[in-house]
Amino acid sequence: MFEYPTYKLVHFLGLFIVFTALAGRAYYALNGGTKDADVARKLTGAAHGTGLLLVLVGGFGMLAKSGMIHSLPGWVHAKLTLWLLVAAALALPFRSPGLARALLIALPLLGLAGAWLAGAKPF
Repeated sequence: MFEYPTYKLVHFLGLFIVFTALAGRAYYALNGGTKDADVARKLTGAAHGTGLLLVLVGGFGMLAKSGMIHSLPGWVHAKLTLWLLVAAALALPFRSPGLARALLIALPLLGLAGAWLAGAKPF
């Protein structure tokens, strides 16, 4: 349908949206914001969900263009696990400020792990 570079752009756009939504919610919670007082809660949730969808569409589009869609290698399963962790992370910041702080540290590390898996394709 689309070319490989287009799927890559969609994938990265989704990543940027997801990480922006997660970081915004984490900083809001760190500054004392509560779940009930969050006026941007629906917007943040919608951005997070839309970004996650774009990440999947772009990622699987790249796999299809690479001919790997029928038999997924192990590194793809690892990236899907990272995707699940990032998907669940939206609930963490309001649990406690410590979790919001941990999320801000973990986000770049999760992104780095995903980039390494895609680049090195270790298994």
